[in-house]
Amino acid sequence: MGGQPCIRGMRITVRRVLDILATYTTRAELFEDFPDLQEEDLRQALAFAAAR
Repeated sequence: MGGQPCIRGMRITVRRVLDILATYTTRAELFEDFPDLQEEDLRQALAFAAAR
């Protein structure tokens, strides 16, 4: 993934997760379209971005 941080070994970057969070109006829709993501993944992506 070009050295970009990824979500727990998945081929989804933190940046992509942040984009996904900004796009979807509800978490239910988000998890419907991305069933492999978990709530903890979203929290970790936000925490990583905040620390940066």
